[in-house]
Amino acid sequence: MKQTLIEVIKIAGKELLEAFGLQIESAQKESISSIVTQIDIKNDVLITGMLTDRFPSHNILSEESGFNDKNSKYTWVIDPLDGTSNFASSIPWFGVLITLFDGQEAIFAGAYLPFSDSLYIAEKGQGVTKNDFLFVLDQNKSLKNSLVAFAVDYTDNISELNNSLSIYKRLIQQARNVRATNSLIDFLFTAEGKLGACINLYTRIWDIAGLNLIISEAGGEMRFTDGSDLKFHLTKETVNQNYPVIAGGKSIIRELMANVLR
Repeated sequence: MKQTLIEVIKIAGKELLEAFGLQIESAQKESISSIVTQIDIKNDVLITGMLTDRFPSHNILSEESGFNDKNSKYTWVIDPLDGTSNFASSIPWFGVLITLFDGQEAIFAGAYLPFSDSLYIAEKGQGVTKNDFLFVLDQNKSLKNSLVAFAVDYTDNISELNNSLSIYKRLIQQARNVRATNSLIDFLFTAEGKLGACINLYTRIWDIAGLNLIISEAGGEMRFTDGSDLKFHLTKETVNQNYPVIAGGKSIIRELMANVLR
């Protein structure tokens, strides 16, 4: 299953790279912040088809095709193109995410950035690699010496919007500076220590399930923004659930909770 994940994610990444920079049409999904292109759909068909051919009895939960529940203990969670808005604007901040669950627990995760040919693979209890080299998260990061990613999407809820802006203002006052691609790159750079932490107020399970395993296997943690433990429940309702999350080392998470997300 691990080798299949690696093979499929690299093939899917190659497909994205071949289409990158081309004129592609997009359509709005649930808000102006969320779009889909024909490349998302094409890659979804490619990935789900390959996985179904190899493991026909396994469940599949994908951003573009929903939850195909076959009552298996194994579930593949797929984001065929993470960073669609970036991709559609010819900005190379995009990639592919594939995660394998055993029951309610992620056991393998892959994240692939085709533009830089960077492949991240995490295995539960076995650490995480980037292009086959093990790495760990820097636990010495603090807000004052870190760049921190902060991402938020469109909302017509004024209370939520004001809360997001308040978090952003406090983060500017506490961190060295703020950066964001609003994609898997923010979380991967956090795992590598390039960013001290990441805050994203609007994510879905396919955006973060694999990244959660990558960050935890690197020695960090991902939590809900209220500080509670992040847990996933694989059901049809999960498709619509929002996960506002923070990620980073344990000490910087404590700083964020005390000084930014209070």
